[in-house]
Amino acid sequence: MALTYGDYLALDELLDLQRPRSEGPEHDEMLFIVIHQVYELWFKEMLHEIDELKERLSTGDTPAALHTLKRILTVLKTQVGQVDILETMTPISFNSFRDRLDTASGFESYQFRELEFVLGHKRDPVLRHYPAGTPERRRLQRRLEEPSLWDAFLRFLSDQGYEVPEADLDRDPSEPTRESPEVQEILLQVYADDPLASQVCERLVDL
Repeated sequence: MALTYGDYLALDELLDLQRPRSEGPEHDEMLFIVIHQVYELWFKEMLHEIDELKERLSTGDTPAALHTLKRILTVLKTQVGQVDILETMTPISFNSFRDRLDTASGFESYQFRELEFVLGHKRDPVLRHYPAGTPERRRLQRRLEEPSLWDAFLRFLSDQGYEVPEADLDRDPSEPTRESPEVQEILLQVYADDPLASQVCERLVDL
């Protein structure tokens, strides 16, 4: 049997994942669930693209890195736009089903924490919110220990011939990104002398 649109996208499974818990159910709970599920899908795509971006930087493929950065920033713009949809739900509407959520909170999103880690905002204490041995904990532990996007960018600059200090290139990747006056001087040099690499800088700033 030929592959169908529904089969390819697993639509039956996808459209069965919106399961309101309120009685009735309350009308706006469907919107609340869909918005947050869509956010998680975009988080998944962003992590996918950032991994690709790190690979492009590691190979010195600047045009492909810029293309991937543009896609990531467009996804971010879309995510911000979704807030406008969520704001069509009034506080009264939200309170009509909020008690059904018990202690559940968006702060528990492990993909959001992965994004924080991969962008350099690393904090080991975050891990304690995810039980040892769980898939979520393993994913976060991996992201904590691997080089961040900033680390990949510094390596990219080094490969382009810039004298990035060894202390910055070989630092412990599980530590948060730190300020470096030497790197700041290099960035000024990039902006002055290297139009293509400076575009990478500009798009990274928007992240």
